Amino acid sequence: MFEIIRKNQRVMQLVLLVLILPSFVLIGVSGYSSYVSGDSDIVKVGDSAITSQEFDRARRMQLDEMQRTNPSGFDLAQADSVESRRLLLESLVDQRVQIEVATAARFNVSDIALRDNIATMPEFQENGTFSPALYSQVLASAGINTRDFEQSQRGQLALQRVLGPVAASTSMLPSVMNKLEIALTEERGVRTRNFLARDFEATVQISDADLQAWYDANKQSLELPEQVKVEYLLLNEAAASTNLATPTEDQLKQYYEQNKARYVQPGRVNISHILVTLPAGASDSEREAAQAKARELAEKAQANKAGFADLARDNSQDEGSAREGGELGWISKGSWPSVLESAVFALAKGDVSGVIEGPNGFHIFKSNEVQPEQGESFEQARSKVQDEVRKQLASERFADMASKLTNLVYDNEDNLEAAANALGLNVQQAEGITRQGLIPASQVDGELAAAKSPEAAVLDDSRVRQALFNPETLASRKNAGVIEVSPDTLIALRVVDVKAAHVPSLDKVRTIAQENLRREKTVAMAVQAGEEYLKQLSEGATPEGFSAQFAVSRAEFPEMDEALLNKVLANPVDKLPAYVGDRQPQGYTVVQILSHEPGKAGNPGLEMLTAQLNQAMARTETQAVLQAMRVEEKVQFLPEAEKELTASGDSE
Repeated sequence: MFEIIRKNQRVMQLVLLVLILPSFVLIGVSGYSSYVSGDSDIVKVGDSAITSQEFDRARRMQLDEMQRTNPSGFDLAQADSVESRRLLLESLVDQRVQIEVATAARFNVSDIALRDNIATMPEFQENGTFSPALYSQVLASAGINTRDFEQSQRGQLALQRVLGPVAASTSMLPSVMNKLEIALTEERGVRTRNFLARDFEATVQISDADLQAWYDANKQSLELPEQVKVEYLLLNEAAASTNLATPTEDQLKQYYEQNKARYVQPGRVNISHILVTLPAGASDSEREAAQAKARELAEKAQANKAGFADLARDNSQDEGSAREGGELGWISKGSWPSVLESAVFALAKGDVSGVIEGPNGFHIFKSNEVQPEQGESFEQARSKVQDEVRKQLASERFADMASKLTNLVYDNEDNLEAAANALGLNVQQAEGITRQGLIPASQVDGELAAAKSPEAAVLDDSRVRQALFNPETLASRKNAGVIEVSPDTLIALRVVDVKAAHVPSLDKVRTIAQENLRREKTVAMAVQAGEEYLKQLSEGATPEGFSAQFAVSRAEFPEMDEALLNKVLANPVDKLPAYVGDRQPQGYTVVQILSHEPGKAGNPGLEMLTAQLNQAMARTETQAVLQAMRVEEKVQFLPEAEKELTASGDSE
């Protein structure tokens, strides 16, 4: 089931539209207006409204979907920020506007159009053709029936009729594209000289007064966000293995025997055969005739073992192996019916058997090669077996401890000591954990910096931070629950202290301040040197230290940022060489302009640009029409909308 879902992610997204945002599923477009009701309206759209309950449901489902698609976690503060909520509400409004327009215009989709659309989805196709069986299987795996899916698709297709024609009819004029291509392909032949900040590091001097002044001027950039100090219990493989009982000799031997195939390769034999088939329901006379023929062939094979292959080609009724001289290849113990297996494994290399009756008739076997059982005895594999048994016992103990941990943490919500004492775990502490991540250890008072803890990666997991900064957890100081960071790692936490956002003292951020101030000073020195050199060039100085010549255009500009490129392309070319310069992140760059090449239209390399610009224009036109529809539908954001956007960011 899960493999089907993995291979059909696009369909699953469509299915999720049904499951996550049911208010968008048009069970007949015209019936939508009466579908939603609520006491607290936050946005008026025509004769309907988006309610706080509807928005809250969509927000929660969106967060659930983000959690599902990001099993390693995501940043809740960002995912449920005011801006993210605003985007979600805007999308709800846009969807509702389209629904109102589709309802008023009585847009609908025929059964034929619906079938054609579904048939084109690659997720439902086998070898390029729609497969009804695959269609049913994929939807069944997602837990949704075909009727609901088809109704949701009908609704989506109806909505596409609202704005779809706008996008489909939008394109760039050829004359405009020609002018764009000419502008994009216009070239300048240039050389550059860089004045890099790193070249001035040796000359920079930073006094205490300079450092204090920089700190006073840049305090806001150094502010540390709200952070928490936590207690936690970590349950992982190491914890589950602590004080684990040594496996007994009987346990080791039992494990070895149960998993012997991992240590020992069973004996095998390479064989050929001659088959005389016995038809189903054969009479006694037919049976006797087949057996007599088999005896005759067995006698010939035993008399001339070297000619077995030729005998098999001429007489074996197993057509597949007969062409290969009767060869069947390697047969391992335990893979054949016991009556046949006993016979072939009793043969020495080169021996030919008598007549052996099997399920399909009478066989004559020849042993081409024999390979005895190979591998490690119990004593030879003892250390491996012991390690694997310990891992198995630790795994079983981990599962038991995980279940108990969850119960104990929730039964004793005010502390972790009860769970720690019952399970033999240690209550540990860490601080310097923020909503966004871990604060550098150098900026955390004491020795409990989470950033330098062996469990730093676990404590920095977004799901852990999400649980710690849940408003209820912060306020109550109760256990934040048990978080599964990975299949073999669980962590239980509680907040024991909260430190408000603050600016650390200069001593705490001296290294950071020094690095920033040094960078600013070296960049300033590089800029000054570059500007002075540019001035010298304008006064007639001989150009020195420039790179080899290369071409730049608006389409291709290696080693040059946009601001500097604009200066190069805007500079007059009536008198060359010319010089321009601009500040860069690493210092300052002076450009010598040596040549000019006009742009040309019809450049094959810009074909993709046409498609991109058409898409961009289609989006712009679509948004413009949508905004006009909003006006027509008298969209009104009520005061309650802002309250929903700025409400506490919990997702309980």
